[in-house]
Amino acid sequence: MKKIIILAISIVLATAMVACGNRNAKKSVTTESATEVAVMDVDALLEGAETLAGQEVEVEAICTHLCSHGATKMFLMGSDDSKTLRVEAAKLGAFNQKCANSIVKVKGILMEERLDEAYLQKWEQAEGIEHHGDGEGGCSTEKAARGETANTTAERIADFRARIAAREQAEGKAYLSFYFIEAISYEIIEG
Repeated sequence: MKKIIILAISIVLATAMVACGNRNAKKSVTTESATEVAVMDVDALLEGAETLAGQEVEVEAICTHLCSHGATKMFLMGSDDSKTLRVEAAKLGAFNQKCANSIVKVKGILMEERLDEAYLQKWEQAEGIEHHGDGEGGCSTEKAARGETANTTAERIADFRARIAAREQAEGKAYLSFYFIEAISYEIIEG
């Protein structure tokens, strides 16, 4: 009789332990799905970019421009044209031409590109070797995304040096940060 009672208690305890284990497993699945990336707009993404760099993000905005050199870059606009975010196709190859002037949702990794004195010196040495965009001044959309107003390469480099000096004096950072997304996936929402 004692053996039967002990066996019954063991079965009840084993069942309870399995049930608790299943309950905990369900919680972890729920927790993981609750931490999904929230869809942001360009303004919010750029505002929090310093803390989001290197993380997966999702943004939804209007695509104002596709790079004419193979559609490997698209530009998403925020609340005005001073808030622009570059998206690179990366492993996707190229973006569909239908993205232009459409609302697009992009998922990808937010990357930081730093321009410092070493970058500017390499740019000066390579001047005239490689070119992207509309003549010597480069792609006008990419320039706008970086807040550039200069036209020639020499003027652009001088402008970046001045901006780097101002930032170093104000924040102690001897570089400029520009953020872009390496796309993992995208979809056209409206177009």
